[in-house]
Amino acid sequence: MLLQVPLPAEGRWIEVWLLGATVLTTLVTLSRRLPLQNVLTAAVLIGGLGGILIAIGAASGVPFGPIVYGDALGEKVFTLVPWPMPLLWVVLVMNGRGVARLIMRPWRRTNYYGFWVIGLTCALAVIFALGFEPFAVKVKNYWIWLGSKSVLSWHTAPWVNFLGWFCGCLGILAFTIPWLINKQPVKQPMDYHPLVVWTLVNLWVLTGNAGHGLWGAASLTLLLNGVAITYAIRGARW
Repeated sequence: MLLQVPLPAEGRWIEVWLLGATVLTTLVTLSRRLPLQNVLTAAVLIGGLGGILIAIGAASGVPFGPIVYGDALGEKVFTLVPWPMPLLWVVLVMNGRGVARLIMRPWRRTNYYGFWVIGLTCALAVIFALGFEPFAVKVKNYWIWLGSKSVLSWHTAPWVNFLGWFCGCLGILAFTIPWLINKQPVKQPMDYHPLVVWTLVNLWVLTGNAGHGLWGAASLTLLLNGVAITYAIRGARW
C-alpha cells in the first residue's frame, strides 16, 4: 500500500487473510481471559447480528443509507451481505471494547463504568468508520452510496451512516455483553493486545487513504485514534 502497488484480482486473498488472521488472534487472545465457549458464542453473535444489520441496510437503506456493495469484497451471502463484513464487526466490537476498557481503567470502580465502556466502544467504531468510508469507496471500491448529492455527506457517505454505525454497535453489544463479562474475575496481567490490533487495523486504513491523497480522512483518523491511543496507554499505566 505504501508503494501504491495494486493487487491483481487473484491477489485479493491477501486482504481476506489479513481480516481472517485479525479475527483469529482476537479470539485466541480473548480466550485467555474468558471461557472458550463464551468467546466463540460472542463471536458468532457479533458476526451474525452484524450480518443481519448489513442485510437490512442493503435491502432497505436503514440504518446506514442507500448503499450497493460491489464485487471487490467477495461473494455475497443471500445476495446481500459480503461475507467479510461480519468478520469486520467481530474485530471492531471485541477490540474496540478492549481499548475502551483500557481508557476507562482509572474509573473502573465507579458506578457507570460499564456504560462508559459501551459508549466508548460505539464511539471507536464511528471513528474507524470515518476513515474506513473514504478507503472503502474511493480506494478499494467496496461499495457505492446512492444518496442525493444535496444530502450532507463525508466522501459520499451520508452522515446518517455514522449514526447507524453507533446504533448498530450499541445494539450488538446489548445482546453480546453478557458473554464478554468474566463471571469469576481474577487478577490478570495488563492486556495491550486489543490496542495493538486496533492500531494496526486503523493504520491499514490510514495508509490507504494517505497513499491516494485523501489527506482529510487520513488526518482525521490519525488525530482521533491518536487521542484514543494516548488515553488507552494512560489508563493501562494507572
